[in-house]
Amino acid sequence: MATGIRQILLLGANGQVGFELCRSLAPLGQVHVADRSGGDGRLAVDLARPGSAAEVIAAIKPDWIVNAAAYTAVDKAEQEHELADRVNHLAVAEIAAAADEVGAKLVHYSTDYVFNGRARSPYVESHPTEPLGVYGQTKLAGEHALAERCAEHLILRTAWVYASRGHNFLRSMLRLAAERPRLTIVADQLGAPTPARQIADATALLLQTQDASFEAHKHWGTYHLTAAGLTSWYGFACAIIESAHQAGWLSAMPPITAIATADYPTPASRPAFSALDSGRLRRHFGIALPGWESGLAQVMGQLTDPQRILPNP
Repeated sequence: MATGIRQILLLGANGQVGFELCRSLAPLGQVHVADRSGGDGRLAVDLARPGSAAEVIAAIKPDWIVNAAAYTAVDKAEQEHELADRVNHLAVAEIAAAADEVGAKLVHYSTDYVFNGRARSPYVESHPTEPLGVYGQTKLAGEHALAERCAEHLILRTAWVYASRGHNFLRSMLRLAAERPRLTIVADQLGAPTPARQIADATALLLQTQDASFEAHKHWGTYHLTAAGLTSWYGFACAIIESAHQAGWLSAMPPITAIATADYPTPASRPAFSALDSGRLRRHFGIALPGWESGLAQVMGQLTDPQRILPNP
């Protein structure tokens, strides 16, 4: 599409980050929105089907592709290795090759799960990777395939993503706090809860900055993008429930017991330490997300109808 308007193809628009990207990318040009099923004016792009994304990319010839689609069922991936690899690796390789063919620039999201979680300080982009499970392995394979096939790319690793909609830890805690007399939450996994809206807004700013930069000043490659600060799932849960109580959504705060990861076994191993150093992004683009506490306040403010989450009394 040879017009003067920036053409953007957004994949995975029905996810947490994808939903927010629909809003943040809209002022930047014509956004071609795609999700797995299509309909309601959206394109149908199913990354589980070989060639699905490449067909659309060849037809639209976008200036930018933003891939927010992924297989994110961490535990199910241990049994669905082929499907996870198809979506997180092989489809990403196809997207990157198609992007290179039409001259499109590519943004793709990755994860803290590419690391083993045994670090003592926040991970920088160059830290050796060592995924603990299938999900992390397939996401890392996707990173490598993308970098090999599309030079003009940005890989944004993030962690502990949540939003006011979708399936996530915050919404689960609000529901469980209203249903159960007490909660038990893992306290020995550390990370920075990061709102999907902030990820989307940072992405839009990256597109604008790269397009406005002279070729010699463009900064492609891998970057870490998370909220500032550090907490545990237990600490995050306490903050969520206290905030909901202060807002009047919960008549009482259930007691929360801190437990170890070993007391809550799951099919897939989780990194115990998921802190990512976002300094490279700040140095190159001037982008730095605020502390996770202010991000929580922002997301709680977006929950204009908490009764859609909380059960009836």
